[in-house]
Parts: sequence; structure tokens; C-alpha cells
Amino acid sequence: MTQSYKQIQKQIETLQRQAEKLRKQEVDGVVARIKVAIAHYGLTPEQLGFGATAGSVKAKVGKTAPTRSTKYSDGQGNSWSGIGKRPYWLRDALNAGRALEEFATAASSSGTSSAKKLNKSKKRKSKVVYRDEAGHTWSGMGPRPRWLKEALDAGKTLDEMTA
Repeated sequence: MTQSYKQIQKQIETLQRQAEKLRKQEVDGVVARIKVAIAHYGLTPEQLGFGATAGSVKAKVGKTAPTRSTKYSDGQGNSWSGIGKRPYWLRDALNAGRALEEFATAASSSGTSSAKKLNKSKKRKSKVVYRDEAGHTWSGMGPRPRWLKEALDAGKTLDEMTA
């Protein structure tokens, strides 16, 4: 005999009630074991990660975090060093219309300017080899730009455009 939709829905409801009852029993057992462990070891809320930053919890456990400076933080315990993929909390905030600069920490703003200065000093300036009357330039490296191709097609020579 086939069951009707209503009968199957009733079975689902019964199974969901049973599942919730079993889940509550399991959770009660886990909570009881946790309470015993807390009492046995005399653990504090800070040691369990409540009311403390993640760094201080790691320090009390004896583990140290990698020495990457935090460049971006949301003030809710989430941080990112700026290296690697952007974390989900930051991606979600940016997708919601927030700006990356809103999450910059004091360390990143002072460190960023010095890092930019270092990058600028390391950057090699390309020599301008060719220039036209309009001020367009080309170093001679890479593909020829459109303005240069057009000038050559118009009858000019590379020697005429040497800077």
C-alpha cells in the first residue's frame, strides 16, 4: 500500500522530534563532561577563549602565533596580514560596500608608506628612447605602441623620434 503525502509528512515530524530529543540528550552529556573537566583543571573563561583575544589564549596554552604584523582588522577579533587570499570576513565586508582602508590598522598605515618608499627605490626607471611631438614615449622594450606604429606608417623613421 502506498503512503499519502500527509502520512509521510507526519512520519517526518515524528522523526524530527525524536532526532531533537536525542540531540538534546547528547548535548547535555557533552556539557556535563565539559563542566567536570573545567572543575577538575580549574580552567578560567579566558583560558577557554571567552573574553580574551586569540593571541593571549595561544600564549597561555604555550603556542606562539607567526610573527606577521596585522595590516587589516575589523575590531571583532578578525585580522589579516595582507599576505595570501583575503579572508571571508573581509571579502564579505568589501562586497557589502565597505572600503579596504576602513580596516587598515595603525601598524599598516605607518608600515605601508615605508614599504611603498622601498618599492619605489627598488623600481628601475625605464629610459625613454623614442618620443613623438605629442609627448608619447616608448623605451624600446616590449611591443611597439599604437602611436609609434601610426607614425612609422605615416612615413617617419625611428631615428626621427629618438629622444
